[in-house]
Amino acid sequence: MAKRIRRAAVLGSGVMGSGIAAHLANVGIPTLLLDIVPRELTKEEEAKGWTLEHRQVRNRLADQALQKLLKQKPAPLMTKDNITLIETGNFEDDFHRLAEVDWIIEVVVENLDVKKSVFARVDEVRTPGTIVSSNTSGISIAAMAEGRSDDFKKHFLGTHFFNPPRYLKLLEIIPTEHTDPDVVAYMKTFAEDVLGKGVVLAKDTPNFIANRIGTYGLLVTVREMMEGGYSVGEVDSVTGPLIGRPKSATFRTLDVVGLDTFVHVANNVYENVEGEEKEAFRVPEFMNTMLDNGWLGSKSGQGFFLKQGKDILELNYVTMQYEPRKKLVTPAVEMAKQAKGTAAKLQTLVYADGDRAGTLLWNIIAPTLLYTSGLVGEIADDIVAIDRAMKWGFGWEQGPFELWDAIGLEKSVRKMQAEGRDIPAWITDMLADGATSFYQTKNGQRFYYAPGGYKTVEESEKVIHIRRLKETRGVIKKNAGASLIDLGDDVALLEFHSPNNAIGADIVFMINEALEEVNRNYKGLVIGNQGKNFCVGANLAMMLMEAQDENFFELELAVRQFQQALLKMKYNPKPVVVAPFAMTLGGGAEVSLAASRIQAAAETYIGLVEVGVGLIPGGGGNKELYIKRLNSLPSGTDVDYVKVAAKTFETIAMAKVSTSAAEARELGFLNDRDGMTMNGDHLLYEAKQAVLALYEDGYRPPVRRKVPVAGESGYAAMLLGAQSMFHSGYISEHDLKIAKKLAYVLAGGRVPYGTEVDEQYLLDLEREAFLSLIGEPKTQARMQHMLVKGKPLRN
Repeated sequence: MAKRIRRAAVLGSGVMGSGIAAHLANVGIPTLLLDIVPRELTKEEEAKGWTLEHRQVRNRLADQALQKLLKQKPAPLMTKDNITLIETGNFEDDFHRLAEVDWIIEVVVENLDVKKSVFARVDEVRTPGTIVSSNTSGISIAAMAEGRSDDFKKHFLGTHFFNPPRYLKLLEIIPTEHTDPDVVAYMKTFAEDVLGKGVVLAKDTPNFIANRIGTYGLLVTVREMMEGGYSVGEVDSVTGPLIGRPKSATFRTLDVVGLDTFVHVANNVYENVEGEEKEAFRVPEFMNTMLDNGWLGSKSGQGFFLKQGKDILELNYVTMQYEPRKKLVTPAVEMAKQAKGTAAKLQTLVYADGDRAGTLLWNIIAPTLLYTSGLVGEIADDIVAIDRAMKWGFGWEQGPFELWDAIGLEKSVRKMQAEGRDIPAWITDMLADGATSFYQTKNGQRFYYAPGGYKTVEESEKVIHIRRLKETRGVIKKNAGASLIDLGDDVALLEFHSPNNAIGADIVFMINEALEEVNRNYKGLVIGNQGKNFCVGANLAMMLMEAQDENFFELELAVRQFQQALLKMKYNPKPVVVAPFAMTLGGGAEVSLAASRIQAAAETYIGLVEVGVGLIPGGGGNKELYIKRLNSLPSGTDVDYVKVAAKTFETIAMAKVSTSAAEARELGFLNDRDGMTMNGDHLLYEAKQAVLALYEDGYRPPVRRKVPVAGESGYAAMLLGAQSMFHSGYISEHDLKIAKKLAYVLAGGRVPYGTEVDEQYLLDLEREAFLSLIGEPKTQARMQHMLVKGKPLRN
């Protein structure tokens, strides 16, 4: 059996190697990052009088990589403190230390001979049982292991991370015939549970799964663009969200990836396949010209697109000049935009014969589906692995076979046959057997087609699908904003599903209903959902409309009801665990702060951002963040209430939003009892386990106590900071007005320092300040601007 991974080493400190080291640090694994010893001094090193024997010169490459991690965007580290878990070294002085680690990951240059020589050295120093893997994007894993010891081969496999490792979910695991099945099983579980990855088992073939299909699809798109006379901008305008692909579409994706990287990956397949397939991976000449010109994309400042001032220009691949960006506007595109759901959009487009956009998309999608279906069994055992690889690695909303189901398998095959395209025999056999889709769902269980019939889609018990839960268990209660669902094991789930999961009267009503139902019939409640974001705050449009109509009585009632619902939740006799993820802003953060526990996804971006629209939090967020900070201080210490209030003031006044759950802990939104889930697919499961653990431990709600506040002295200190920012020109007069209100609320009003006040008193202060600000014309202008432009107005 494989050793448990407690320490790791990464060989190679380039963008990918340092990114993998950062992600290991993010999950708390101490990591040794090694690179080669430089052969010459830099000018700076010479000026310091250093020699090639100086330790800092010898570790320079890994040290520089470490410094870059702190500056990179998006940040590879979930919190800058994680960098302390990465230790640097070099291949000559520190190679023997590989004996100390449990997992060695090779990320050196993509050259088989170089990799083999590295592994020969690794084999000499590693401790038996240590897992060794290569992060190659396409070189044969078996070829790398040739000549190595039996124990090495047993513990050796490919682990292909996608860049950037923190954010891209896919990890392709590629065993060889010698890899111990227990090692493969252990790495799959470890990668899913600890690293938070979506794991796909791939065969040892050129470029494995995602890059093989992704590269083919991109090259088909380029050829179709050239043959059909489309422009770069036209292609990108219809190959993004319109068809369930990322916003970066085709050519913007290539600019982000880097043309040099893409061409390297394409050439790897070109050199390892034969016949027609070989020709499909030939890179068009104009791309080679771009390479020669150094037009690699984002990293070189220009590629398929070039930014000039505020304008973005597209490359004309015929003239090699940059021109204004074009969009493809056709009747089918306009109809697709009106269609509901990706399947309806796709059907509108691919069957729009004679339409320029329809023709382009059909001629990209059809060959990609056929090519992919011809690789089943060769690159992966089943269609599920291929679909997951494309969703997790390339950000496709649907994998190729799910997309094929969406456009209609029978209808599309008839069209393909009419055009003389070759259909793989297993698909014609499948249709002849009466199977008309690749996937089926029955009684909440998903099945996929494999030759011989349908098989169950295997999934970890930790993956919960709300939609399927609703189908199998039904809904306990629902309205337009939220649903209460049975999660099993006597735990209920409150799911928000209003537009953007924004909080309005519907959700507030359902919070109260859910608490009553849970207290009668369940052990506890999870509040979570599977939308794009957990919750982006309150319904801004509704609040602005009421304020403009001067319906302050209704607004006061709405804010009071939200406050009371969250107070009721805080002191509920049964545990309530909130499971935030992605954007958790304003009211979403307030719901989280009121929970018995928070079980946050690692990628949770939480913040009280109301100041951005000219308001302060109104649902108890000021009070709860202040109390949470107070409670997190070690017991028995002298508490400086002014400091705690000032820190809370800074977080709210600057509308600070965490860039991860780890940073949310630093900002005070999470405490030591709150949990963090690395794998977003496991979030609801782990939140449910947290509810059960609290219940089994004999959960008691917090005792309602008075809150000590900073009072007059705290108010003066917070105000002083705000006024100095105003006089320095950092904030406007209206910002200062908001800051004064916020300071007054956090200080607990004009009371002596250390006065103990009731929570209701703090809620009343908060509500009054909120209502006075929403009546301000400048605040209403900010709200309007946010609704129309999607960004804050500084007035």
